[in-house]
Amino acid sequence: MKAKEAEPERWEGSGWERQAGGRGTGCVNLLFQTHSAWHSFLECPALLLLLSLLLLPLGLPVLGAPPRLICDSRVLERYILEAREAENVTMGCAEGCSFSENITVPDTKVNFYTWKRMDVGQQAVEVWQGLALLSEAILRGQALLANSSQPSETLQLHVDKAVSSLRSLTSLLRALGAQKEATSLPEATSAAPLRTFTVDTLCKLFRIYSNFLRGKLTLYTGEACRRGDR
Repeated sequence: MKAKEAEPERWEGSGWERQAGGRGTGCVNLLFQTHSAWHSFLECPALLLLLSLLLLPLGLPVLGAPPRLICDSRVLERYILEAREAENVTMGCAEGCSFSENITVPDTKVNFYTWKRMDVGQQAVEVWQGLALLSEAILRGQALLANSSQPSETLQLHVDKAVSSLRSLTSLLRALGAQKEATSLPEATSAAPLRTFTVDTLCKLFRIYSNFLRGKLTLYTGEACRRGDR
């Protein structure tokens, strides 16, 4: 009597089935499913935007993310909302909001007539230098707050978020070409020296932060994005 042939070995439940000839069709199917899911993810703008916003503070690139992510109005609105929230939290702050030294910040006042007459490169210089100085100011405020006798956890959280957001905004502006435009400006048309002043409280610092995003940064990115769409 002919002996019954042994059935091929199967591994159930893991997505892998070992069949005759060493072929793993279950694993192949899983690979195709993963590849399909990733493409579906890339085709969903909302999910891609969310992933980009999560990874930007870490300095990690997102495969498939648009190079001009800041041209999506929801991106800048998110940073403006965070800045205004921090400003509102510190408006009634009495203790722990004063600095032991003055901190230099960029002047956020905008003369719209003068701004519209400025060269694109001059606008880029104004925004890029202003963002760099503002980043230094927030970092200095973070250090002063950490060295205070009883730093507030709430205030520390808002300062930390501002530091992270400014790093993200710097990356977004660099992708938009702001740094390149600012550094390639001809000497004959160089921008005027950046106007600055000093602040001595966390509330004033966050007000400058909020005004800068809602003013010069919004104006520059709006025009830069329109130029890119032409």
